[in-house]
Amino acid sequence: MGLPKRRHSRARQAKRRTHQKLALPESNLCPQCRRAKRPHCVCPHCGFYNGKKVLDIKVKEKSAGKQG
Repeated sequence: MGLPKRRHSRARQAKRRTHQKLALPESNLCPQCRRAKRPHCVCPHCGFYNGKKVLDIKVKEKSAGKQG
């Protein structure tokens, strides 16, 4: 099995690894609530998909905090 005769420089190593990076997930605007959502998925904010209500989204109520 062959082994490298000389060490590769950091620049050469970095050039080889330029394509090994994470891509950001794409996002579209929801036509109902105008917030960002992933394409071909139900909107997590309003629950609509393709113009139809698919999920019932529960809204968290704000707590008043400690009174005391």
